[in-house]
Amino acid sequence: MRTVRSGDVSLAVFEQGDRKNPTVLLVHGYPDNHTMWDGVAARLSSQFHVVTYDVRGAGDSTKPRAVADYEISKLAADLFAVVDVVSPDRPVHVVAHDWGSVQAWHAVTADDPRIASYTTISGPSLDHMGQWVRRRLARPTPRNLVQLARQQLHSWYIVAFHLPVLPKLVWRLGATKLIAAVEGLDRVPSTADALHGMKLYRANIFQRVGSPERRATSVPVQLIVPTGDRYLSPDVYADLADWAPNLWRRKIIGGHWVASAKPNAIARMVSEFVSHVEGGPVTRGLRRAASPPGSVAHRLVFITGAGSGIGRETALAFAREGADVIVTDIDPAAARETAALIGPSASAYQLDVTNESAMRLLAEKVESDHGVPDVVVNNAGIAMAGPFLEMSAKQLQRIVDVNLLGVAYGCRIFGAMMAESGLGGHIVNIASAAAYTPSRSLPAYAATKAAVLSLSESLRADFASSGIGVSAICPGIVDTPITRATTFVGVDASKQDALRTKAAKAYGRRNFPPSKVATAIVDAVRNNTAVVPVTIEAKVGLQLSRFAPGIMRRLARIKVDK
Repeated sequence: MRTVRSGDVSLAVFEQGDRKNPTVLLVHGYPDNHTMWDGVAARLSSQFHVVTYDVRGAGDSTKPRAVADYEISKLAADLFAVVDVVSPDRPVHVVAHDWGSVQAWHAVTADDPRIASYTTISGPSLDHMGQWVRRRLARPTPRNLVQLARQQLHSWYIVAFHLPVLPKLVWRLGATKLIAAVEGLDRVPSTADALHGMKLYRANIFQRVGSPERRATSVPVQLIVPTGDRYLSPDVYADLADWAPNLWRRKIIGGHWVASAKPNAIARMVSEFVSHVEGGPVTRGLRRAASPPGSVAHRLVFITGAGSGIGRETALAFAREGADVIVTDIDPAAARETAALIGPSASAYQLDVTNESAMRLLAEKVESDHGVPDVVVNNAGIAMAGPFLEMSAKQLQRIVDVNLLGVAYGCRIFGAMMAESGLGGHIVNIASAAAYTPSRSLPAYAATKAAVLSLSESLRADFASSGIGVSAICPGIVDTPITRATTFVGVDASKQDALRTKAAKAYGRRNFPPSKVATAIVDAVRNNTAVVPVTIEAKVGLQLSRFAPGIMRRLARIKVDK
């Protein structure tokens, strides 16, 4: 710890890491002090010189009594005073949250060479906010009015902070404990910090938003937007590129205090960004941040059963969209062939989806070598046809292991990785129209696919809070190699081959290629669609299963002649 003077104010400054490394300056918000950054600072300190400080009015820094002493230009001057002491010969990388971001924006938009980059979390520039409001009032379209109303609801507390007596009473009665409980914080903000920090609002909000300056910056800016922020709507950042054209937008699954809740994720984003500004490579995460909304470019996609059929076409479809693809199959030669068709953006691995330990080991290797997948497509599956009573226990176990447990393992292993990353993701499970069109000819296959459909819809609800979408794809009759590998029970080997040939010809005459299913999969990821029937018979079957199930049960009795 050291003390830095800024005018009449003394600022408590704390340092970690080697001073020879680039300096990352972390600026806290309201009603916090520098300890808010402890988790992030600890993770960055092995790579950077990390500096935190208590802003005026907080922690061990001076707490001026006059409201005017909290004016934004004085806060920005404090930031530069710290910079001049901790990194006098090299520009710093500023990372700020909430009111720390608000005051840091004022410093960043001065385009001062002492700032090399800026990462902002949950704190817009008040001048940008004022311009944002003016633009929407000038064009009062329904959309603009909704955005204004939505942010007004998020910002209800600002007016309360300008009232006499009441807000101080609320803080003294334990509001900080309520905030900690509601936001899931592992620490309770200081009541003293909350009381003094209200002067930030009284000195700046209406003055700057009501009479905004046109403040822009050429500094590289990384905007991190928590998806569950209770106090700021994502709408307020819609025009940010006009003021900060050198911009990367990134979302993170979490609330307003996500930096405390998910320090690993925040530290990783900061490290990637700062390292790039310092001359390092552009990571996949940064490339993704620069992609337009809805794009799957630069996503990492993991696909099982990608050696042929729907899996192969899905790999090709994602690659055409600019994604990096991990191709897996039980047949390593087939996986390598698919990867070769794609090129250097694809990697191939062998995987038996029924082996949970093998899948876990491969997932760890993928995370280490490539990163956490953004999209996982659980495609591997087998088919089995014929009377249920002629199916052996071994055959039943096999189809359950591949079609259901293989999917469940993929959801569990990769779903946990996605949740831990804080970035969300998407899981696609290949079910079938057989999931809702019962047939005496496909009892075991239909049962496993119905289970996959039900599992997918349940996980969609379960994983939503982690920002993970789940889609179930339900193809109908599609011309894929699965027909040539279908197990027909109760027949000898010669009859088996004849039935496979017959089925392959029938599916070939239907002439619905797996590439169309692949297109539906990419669209499902892009649009976060829950259930996707593919082919006309799959769509009709889904509607009949919902509105005329009796008809479906009668059709199920039809016997397919061997």
